[in-house]
Amino acid sequence: MNKEKPITKYTKSGRISLAYQVFGSGEQNIVYIPGWVSNIDLMWDNPQLVSFFQGLAKFATVILFDKRGTGLSDRVLELSTLEERMDDIRAVMDAVGIERAALFGHSEGGSVSALFAATYPMRTQALITFGVFAKRRYSKDYPWAPTDEERQVVYDMIENKWGSGDMDLASLAPSMGNDKTFLDWLARYFRSGASPSAALVLTKMNTQVDIIDILDTIEVPTLLMQCTNDVDVKIEEGKFIHEKIKGSKFVEFDGDDHLFWVGNTKEVLNEITEFLTGVRPKEKYDRLLATILCSDIIDSNALFFKYGEERWAEIMDQYHSISKRLIKQYRGTIVEKLSNGSMATFDGPSKAVHCGLDLQEQIKALDIPIKIAVHTGECIKLRDGIGGLAIHIAKRVHESATNDGILLTQSVKNLLYGSGLETELKGELLINGMEDPIKLHQVKVNTPEEGEPAPSSENNISKSIPQNHSFLENVLQCIETHLNDTNFGIETLCLELGVSERQLQRKLKLITNKSPNQMIRSVRLHRAKDLILIDGIGISESAYETGFNSLSYFTKCFKGEFGKAPSDLLSAES
Repeated sequence: MNKEKPITKYTKSGRISLAYQVFGSGEQNIVYIPGWVSNIDLMWDNPQLVSFFQGLAKFATVILFDKRGTGLSDRVLELSTLEERMDDIRAVMDAVGIERAALFGHSEGGSVSALFAATYPMRTQALITFGVFAKRRYSKDYPWAPTDEERQVVYDMIENKWGSGDMDLASLAPSMGNDKTFLDWLARYFRSGASPSAALVLTKMNTQVDIIDILDTIEVPTLLMQCTNDVDVKIEEGKFIHEKIKGSKFVEFDGDDHLFWVGNTKEVLNEITEFLTGVRPKEKYDRLLATILCSDIIDSNALFFKYGEERWAEIMDQYHSISKRLIKQYRGTIVEKLSNGSMATFDGPSKAVHCGLDLQEQIKALDIPIKIAVHTGECIKLRDGIGGLAIHIAKRVHESATNDGILLTQSVKNLLYGSGLETELKGELLINGMEDPIKLHQVKVNTPEEGEPAPSSENNISKSIPQNHSFLENVLQCIETHLNDTNFGIETLCLELGVSERQLQRKLKLITNKSPNQMIRSVRLHRAKDLILIDGIGISESAYETGFNSLSYFTKCFKGEFGKAPSDLLSAES
């Protein structure tokens, strides 16, 4: 994670050499004052902290430095005063050539930042803190600080366990308590930040910190942030400081971490960005292509009274057990519970449909009707689940499903080429707010009898030919329309979709991990495979029907896609 690590430079604060780094090129200037011990080189080995720094660098020039006695800066044997610590901040700002900056102080670094803001308001654009304390020693007017006995426990830990790394670091970042890689890095970060004797000197220095009397003199814009259940610095300490600093903003996060770069990192970054720029960053969501399967029991209330409370409970237990086992078997993930079923995502439509078919088969003995629907589309990864238009469509299609088969959208049908699954057109579904209806298909398990009734219009299903509702479906439909056109390529595809080649490349890569040419070729090859194996059309004719004007090139591409030449695959199927 250190490939973007900036160059480390040195400047003097009196006789002490201070290591610092500068990155970013925004209009804002931010000086980060770390807590307790630090190592600015080792910071860049942690992906969470690097990601946070990159967020700051989008709008600011950021200055990092190791305070005297820590990291790459000179060690000190005697206790440093807060005045000397302020001199260090000024020395680094002077070396970079900035007159004013926002100070972002973490923990004890926040205490020093607060004193600097009160002493040098002309050089402080804003004061920002996370997990700050005003004192580190118990008193009646500040009862949340550790007692002398509690501080002695910390001293003993540093003397006896610092070298071993057994320092109960998980208490600083409970959200990462089970992440061995992170905890190993954190132990290494602390050990590289200070030797046991240096860490002990710094800790005893922190015990003497008391900035209560200067809090009401701070007049620069101030943002205070803290997690509710921070065990190192109590939430009452943050609220106390907030009451003392006139006009300060206090933000309390629902969490346990004392470290700002884990847990609530995005929220912390957003608060800092908005505080300094006046603009809150728009939330960016990760998008992924997923196949969504919705399954649920039909008319469960009537079934409850039919079977009785105890028998119904047994049926439900068996149904959910079968459903969970099959979803896991087909590598799906349950993302939401429905009334008496579930919604799960799969990394491919074939897995989802086969899971649905097996579910229908294995619950026959339970004598309960279920309805199943499958849709493929772009989803948005949320903190507590998954969302987006595709989820909404899947649920609406599921509402239209019946117990006589698995209902599929056009996007699923298009991606089932070569899977051996047959489908039949059932009609269309028009969803409020969408201009175009969605074409619906049903998986064919048995050959339907003549005269089978059409789907009911009560579910908003019509018989007209639809246009597609999503980018992926439009791409697939466009390729299908030009399937036997040997001149069809990216230029025509872009023209008909109304997008640039760059947009097409980027979006297709994002949602399918394929380039446009790969997508065109793949759709053609899967259709050719269907023509050969299902429709019984000859290899040469199938190649020309799907846009290949060279049989040798078609055979080469076919083998690359399916692992076998068309003739070998045909022989194996025979």
